[in-house]
Amino acid sequence: MTGPLVEVDGRRMRMSNLDKVLYPEVGFTKSEVIDYYARVAPILLPHLKDRPLTLKRYPNGVDGNSFFEKDVSRHAPDWVSTVCIETPGSSRGSEKADYALVQNLPTLVWAANLASLELHVPQWTVGPRGAKRVPDLLVFDLDPGAPATIVECCRVALRLRDALEDDGLTAYPKTSGSKGMQLYCPVRVRSAERTSEYAKGLAERLEKAMPDLVVSRMAKNLRPHKVFIDWSQNNPKKTTVAPYSLRARPQPTVSTPLTWDEVAECEVPEDLVFTAEDVLERIEDLGDLFEPLLAKDRPRL
Repeated sequence: MTGPLVEVDGRRMRMSNLDKVLYPEVGFTKSEVIDYYARVAPILLPHLKDRPLTLKRYPNGVDGNSFFEKDVSRHAPDWVSTVCIETPGSSRGSEKADYALVQNLPTLVWAANLASLELHVPQWTVGPRGAKRVPDLLVFDLDPGAPATIVECCRVALRLRDALEDDGLTAYPKTSGSKGMQLYCPVRVRSAERTSEYAKGLAERLEKAMPDLVVSRMAKNLRPHKVFIDWSQNNPKKTTVAPYSLRARPQPTVSTPLTWDEVAECEVPEDLVFTAEDVLERIEDLGDLFEPLLAKDRPRL
């Protein structure tokens, strides 16, 4: 069902299905998804800039089928910036894809209108001549194995923060918006493999130091009761959910930057659950806690 023709910063686009409920448990509609992304845009857009976007689309809401979309060449308006990236071995059989670059508000609204609830980006940016898969971010994805929760992730995060500080790096935490959390460090590296190598080594060190709580190996049978430090998210071919992105959970939760005091004081998972409205209020109070990730002066890893 088509909706109104709207103009966003000089770009015209047709909205569709604005009344469709995408989060049935709380009645959160597609219109409200678009509204959230439009309101958070001033803070979100710098974290998406020049990073090829993988959209996770939920056309029938969080309870329906979803799919990842990388190649938008067939339907993106001509004013959406794209970058062609080689994708050898793609499950779709294509050797390249035209990824959207969310450089401005109209493109963000366009993506939201596609029911792209989740926005996933790599730890590297593209330059004026195309892709350069040299990371400028180091990420640790902390995934709790039941019955462990984000509470245990916080304990691991504090240890990771201290280890990173010892190596001259400053870590910034955020919730995943789902059940875990991530730590990010701005870095400079000479090779695309450096962040992955470093992250794996540090994860293995923490597993030895905290064997009852931490696992660094991929095998899922090792994860119950522990926190898996997923260092593999630093592979240049992988993406992580962007800060301030919605997640496809029963409520419209958001991957939310945190203060270290919040991490240290977390006692129950509900302490670190933030919805779209919560995040907009946090921004008014705290600003962008991830702003240091945008700095041009980055420590060498």
